[in-house]
Amino acid sequence: MANVRKVPLRKCAATGEMFPKKEMIRIVRTKEGEVSVDLTGKKSGRGTYVSKSEEAVETARRNRSIESQLGVSVPEQVYEDLLYAIRREAIK
Repeated sequence: MANVRKVPLRKCAATGEMFPKKEMIRIVRTKEGEVSVDLTGKKSGRGTYVSKSEEAVETARRNRSIESQLGVSVPEQVYEDLLYAIRREAIK
């Protein structure tokens, strides 16, 4: 009998769709209230996930869904960092 590993799923803050955790980008709010992109998925703090598509990031920006999930205002630089990370990964 083959071992079937369970794939952890996470819900996209922008679209509400479920994706495997490895196909998502994590945004984290630290205890100090700083919001940043967590490419490793290991930073401590409250986190939310966005799928790796520019459309999802733009939807999250428009709907302020990341802000409501984290409970703080998200600086514009975080959205720019998300888009940069998505574009950089698309080139690979």
